[in-house]
Amino acid sequence: MRPQWRGQDDNAEDAGKPNALTVGYLPQDGLAQTGRTILEEAGSAFDRLLAVKAEMHQIEERLADTSVPQDDHNTLLERYSALQDRFRIEEGYSIDLKVATVLRGLGFNDAQFSQATDSLSGGWQMRLALAKLLLGRPTLLLLDEPTNHLDLEARNWLEEYLADYPHAVILVSHDRFFLDSVVTRITDLNLRVLTDYPGTYTHYIAERDARMEQLRKSKREQEEQVARVKMFIDRFRYQATKAAQVQSRIKMLEKVVPIEAPPERKRIHFSFPACAKSGRTVIELHDARKAYGATEVFRRANLHIERGDRLALVGPNGAGKSTMMRMLSGVEAPDRGARREGHQVVMQYFAQDEANRLDPKLTVYETLAAGSPHDMVPAIRNILGGFLFSGDDVYKKAVVLSGGERTRLAVARMLLRPSNTLLLDEPTNHLDLDSKDILLEALEDFGGTLIFVSHDRYFVEKLATKIVEIGRGDAQVFPGTYTEFLWSKEQRERGARGATGAGGARGAGGAPEVASRFSRTSAGGETVRLKADTTKQINPAAAHEARKRERAQEKKRTLQSQKLQTQVAELEARIAEREQAIRDLEAAMAEPRFYEDRTQAQPMIDRHQALMWEVGDLMHRWEELVRKVET
Repeated sequence: MRPQWRGQDDNAEDAGKPNALTVGYLPQDGLAQTGRTILEEAGSAFDRLLAVKAEMHQIEERLADTSVPQDDHNTLLERYSALQDRFRIEEGYSIDLKVATVLRGLGFNDAQFSQATDSLSGGWQMRLALAKLLLGRPTLLLLDEPTNHLDLEARNWLEEYLADYPHAVILVSHDRFFLDSVVTRITDLNLRVLTDYPGTYTHYIAERDARMEQLRKSKREQEEQVARVKMFIDRFRYQATKAAQVQSRIKMLEKVVPIEAPPERKRIHFSFPACAKSGRTVIELHDARKAYGATEVFRRANLHIERGDRLALVGPNGAGKSTMMRMLSGVEAPDRGARREGHQVVMQYFAQDEANRLDPKLTVYETLAAGSPHDMVPAIRNILGGFLFSGDDVYKKAVVLSGGERTRLAVARMLLRPSNTLLLDEPTNHLDLDSKDILLEALEDFGGTLIFVSHDRYFVEKLATKIVEIGRGDAQVFPGTYTEFLWSKEQRERGARGATGAGGARGAGGAPEVASRFSRTSAGGETVRLKADTTKQINPAAAHEARKRERAQEKKRTLQSQKLQTQVAELEARIAEREQAIRDLEAAMAEPRFYEDRTQAQPMIDRHQALMWEVGDLMHRWEELVRKVET
């Protein structure tokens, strides 16, 4: 099965569907690509352009054939020129760069490009399918849980990519941070009705709650009014003097359309059962090595965890996060080195496959009751309700539950067991947003030590006070939030790039030297070729003049950037003004009798068409200016 595409030739008769529309759809799972390498499969998104390239090569071979008649030769040259222009305009010469950029962004490394797609797991197959869709750049992109199989780095990359995507995107996601970063509208499906909310997910929550509160209030007022009318009818039904009024109220009741409002979901606030404090040192790894066959995951990892720490383990998929969690929990011992556990540590370890460890013979309620303290038993029903188990659901056997239901049940069970140290490996997988909020609030109030792996950026940002970066056979600790960690990492990488550039101009003794011939990029962006005698030092006066020129160039660029930004702001104001005029015209054109007088309607139709063209032109100019500003 492959990602689904619908182009302009598919179902062109569909009402309301633009002719140039192309649709790309990524389901939650179930896709598999076979028979090609990863690079070939991703590159197949450009099949149409690659066909142009293949035809160009064929023409090149025929042009090299001296036996081709002159007339045919000229015809081939014209065809080759047309193909070359088309290939250049559609950026065919950058196909390889585009494919490599998207694959790297989604976590594939260069060594994997030649790997056969048949060897990929389900999660990596979905990544590859997503890469193909992004490279194809359909005008409507439909994504169902696109972050399910992505680590944090790949999610961050996808956020930036989709935020800059030039066409329409419709997605389903349970990742709150991802939604806030990407979407500009939320469509809520409730009571068989779609309700549109402009803005981010955070804005949607506030607006939805206010709207639901108003809807419930209107429903209560309607029910009270209906109750009063029914009371009047019951009281005076058999009095002849009130017969007309009774009949009037009966007819009024028949016309009442009941207001539908979703039941108010009980907000559950949960606290972990009490547990004695651990010692100051909770877990310590010293020079830990761990390998699986020839694959060495950790070389000499050192990690010291103290009481009250809240550590998030981050790193690309396959770096060893789950291996580190198993070593910290004691499920697996390091091959070399030591693991030490502190005094009075009461630990709970939630593994990735925790849902598969449930006793299939127990019901949902029995699963939570088993092993829970007696004083927590009254809270079981509330906890189950918070994790979407209500009514007769609590009597289902664990064996008949779906994968998502088992995960929710495993998380709920964890909340009812006393501990002072929690190790959680992807606890938010398969949880809906409300269930995530319950777990998040409980963990925020948890007074013990927390070590967790999560690919939910919002979850990590809310909980972690230290970040442990896993990779390259080691575990490095960074104090602070995930945002601060990303900033720190960017600064280190920038410094490393600067040090690498500076290192090229240093000799073995570390003293600055001048190469006999080298190139550098000036502040203005142009490449400057320098020549010098290796025996001479840089002239201080010349260096000072060079710095002055660079500062002047920088000032010039700043002024140019400010001018461009002013032009961008002016264009945005003009676009907003034209779009408001379009909305006003469309409101008038939506009136039922608008088209009855064609003579009167035509000027407004023409004005609407002209404004649409003008907005399109303004948007094109705005995009060009924005690109210049970014450059």
